[in-house]
Amino acid sequence: MHELFAGSAEDAGSAAGFALALAWQAHRDRRLMWLRSDAAERRTGQVYAPGLMELGLDPARLILGRMPDEVALLRAATDALRCAALGAVVIECPGRMRALDLTASRRLALAARGSGVTALLLRSDADPVPSAAETRWAVSAAASAALEAQAPGAPRFAVELLRRRSGPAGIRWCMEWDRNACVFREAAAAEALPGAVVSLPERRPAQPVSA
Repeated sequence: MHELFAGSAEDAGSAAGFALALAWQAHRDRRLMWLRSDAAERRTGQVYAPGLMELGLDPARLILGRMPDEVALLRAATDALRCAALGAVVIECPGRMRALDLTASRRLALAARGSGVTALLLRSDADPVPSAAETRWAVSAAASAALEAQAPGAPRFAVELLRRRSGPAGIRWCMEWDRNACVFREAAAAEALPGAVVSLPERRPAQPVSA
């Protein structure tokens, strides 16, 4: 289980795109689930299928679940994480969620560990609290490199590893999403933040790998 925090309120969309792309790259052979509450949909709007296609993602592989409140959301997330047929579950948790305490996060982590399904807690407009997550990340939008005729370039994300249960933290990367290959690449060296692109294995600590 991993926590992805939006760097600021304006970065909520970037954090959501990063979470989906990360799940897609790691589990492209299985379906993904995105769980959110009614309050999250009122706050950020509905999921836009053409936007997913612009990222190179197939909306038909995404199962979207909407729950009436945060308690129902966490219960549904625990059940979904026990389903080994899924590749990953993105759990959208905006704002201060009273129900998402250490006990609830441990329940999610145990369910994910038992099935091997990756759990991604998507947090926006929230402060970090104690949790059972393996890692905690901050995600912000980064300026893309313009294409010919100043056309928008590939999406880029500034990512910082804030916390890690085993190993160092405080490391930053600039990652670019290749929508055609559906993979992350390290941004051009002259523009990238220090570090290398990392993978997130499910059953062992993350180790840096070169792009």
